[in-house]
Amino acid sequence: MTVHSPSAVHHPELRTSVIAELADRLVGDVFGPDDAGYDAARAGFNLLTDHRPAVIAVPADRFDVVECVRFAADEDLRVAIQATGHGPGTAADGALLINTSAMTQVSVDPVERTATVSAGAKWAPVLEQAQQHGLAPLLGSTTDVGVVGYTLGGGFGWLGRRYGLCSDAVRSFGLVTPSGEALRVSEHRYPEIFWALRGGGAGSIGVVTDIVIDLFPVTTVYAGNLFYPASDAPEIMRRFAAWAPQQSEDLTSSVVLMNFPPLDIVPEPLRGKSFTLVRGCWAGDVGRGASVIDEWRRWKTPELDMWAEIPFGAADAISMDPTDPMPAMVTTEWLNELPDEVIDIVTSRVLPSPGTQPLILFAELRHADGAIGRGAATSPNDLGRTGTYLLEMGSMVPDPHTGLAIESHQRLTRKALAPYVTGATYLNFVEGDEKAQRSASAFGDANRRRLGEIKAALDPDNRFCHGVALG
Repeated sequence: MTVHSPSAVHHPELRTSVIAELADRLVGDVFGPDDAGYDAARAGFNLLTDHRPAVIAVPADRFDVVECVRFAADEDLRVAIQATGHGPGTAADGALLINTSAMTQVSVDPVERTATVSAGAKWAPVLEQAQQHGLAPLLGSTTDVGVVGYTLGGGFGWLGRRYGLCSDAVRSFGLVTPSGEALRVSEHRYPEIFWALRGGGAGSIGVVTDIVIDLFPVTTVYAGNLFYPASDAPEIMRRFAAWAPQQSEDLTSSVVLMNFPPLDIVPEPLRGKSFTLVRGCWAGDVGRGASVIDEWRRWKTPELDMWAEIPFGAADAISMDPTDPMPAMVTTEWLNELPDEVIDIVTSRVLPSPGTQPLILFAELRHADGAIGRGAATSPNDLGRTGTYLLEMGSMVPDPHTGLAIESHQRLTRKALAPYVTGATYLNFVEGDEKAQRSASAFGDANRRRLGEIKAALDPDNRFCHGVALG
């Protein structure tokens, strides 16, 4: 079925009086292109995103969201959604951008072991409040990412092999549909919509205003990184490919090829250098976890050993992700095996030759399976969570000229890997036009048809066309 976008694509500017009308309907802020707060409101974490919405609304609550969506219908505007600005979709030029970053309420119920999280909240306050009660959410590699967008795309974190994706842990969603109706969606109320939201991606069937998620009894973990020389990468990747599938589901681990940039924010011993990292988190008995990592230490002494017993509240130390907005490009693939051909492609295209600057900042291969794979049968993104290893490649983009080279390098690397990958996409690791082009591959044929039917029923005019695309 071909669905055409609303005619708003043809009128990128709105009359000042129309923007003022929306402002009169909201408690939160509204910005037109000529307003002082417009640029800040459209900017996200990835500074490569440079869209020009016709109007930006920053709702204060779900009632504001309802008014925004109804206004968009009245004015024949497409709708795009942004919280932290991680994982952006296609540019929202000429659309109404609903920026949910002011909706940051978080509450934890230690008896029910749940957290209720509003649309713009990041993981940091959720983790902090949960840990006060000996509980943990299924957050990803950084507490600086928004909870809702991460969860709608699946949510693969350091407790993933034991407890699954974060989308598996959702009890209910608050949703404003494209017609402006506010719903509470759960397994028992609107079960088809609930199914679609638990991993079907963000921004295509409405605005999620809050979620209720399960928390898990995790307080102390054994986690960190072993830093080996970059030259050891092929040997370490082969060893990892044989070792990781033999480990308990208490361990979620990865192997990383990392080119640390020569920047002051990088600790001096790492600055401007390349390493091969063995990274992960053991969420079971700490002593047993230490003995598992001892296998690597006995095999070869690392240059730097940062694995240790830590509170899960310090989980940011595992991935060491940057927290300052930056221009970046990421891409992804799923693999079931790591043959020598894959190892040769990844190492040769990520690690720099002597005297050259790397185009790819890092390539991380996360070991999946466990609860991640088992949950595929009941999830919309069945193919987008099925595989043994999830590859993410990321690059900083210092200038447009370098950006063209990086884009080409990532595309050619994926082309070289094509004979060895599953062809599916993990939704949280694609952005912009690539998200539109590849997101349909996260869904098997039956699930894609089912999602399409749900989408058509809720949004027959395809007003929400900046999120996950089904084809």
